[in-house]
Amino acid sequence: MIETQDDDRAFPPALADVAQVEFDYDDGEGVDFEPYDAFDSAEETTDWLRNWTGNHDLDGDAYRVFGQDGTGGLVALWRVRSGRPLADQPVVFLGSEGERGVVAANLSDFLWVLAAGLGPLEVVEFGSREARPNPTLTDLAGRHATTPRRPAEEIIAEAQSEFPSFSDDIDALCR
Repeated sequence: MIETQDDDRAFPPALADVAQVEFDYDDGEGVDFEPYDAFDSAEETTDWLRNWTGNHDLDGDAYRVFGQDGTGGLVALWRVRSGRPLADQPVVFLGSEGERGVVAANLSDFLWVLAAGLGPLEVVEFGSREARPNPTLTDLAGRHATTPRRPAEEIIAEAQSEFPSFSDDIDALCR
């Protein structure tokens, strides 16, 4: 099914299920992730991107924000693969202090990263630190994922190698 402009803001069922999971921050040893139960609006996303980059000529159409960390850094699907559904788009993190990076190459792989006990902030800030697998998220990934389960380190490395210029591309947007 090809998504149209009208339905590319429909919240994927996998993310709706993730939004029901409580993530344990565990005083910095757990996962700092607060999933949303819907995408931020186009207006909110545009406002955030303009403020984050200082570039008021941008719109936020390339991003579907679906969560945050405790400091306000945002997690989004990055609509970089033209004509492909949202679930096939990479997951990125844009932190409140300028941190940014690709977390997973698609929504399915993101579910496996979460199942391994890593959140978007942890991936970007600490790489593939020792993870604590989460049985609830492992079950959720097993129900929704369309990619095979593999180590989080492999998923992260593949995604970051597929989009090596993400950080530079963001820098080019900044004013």
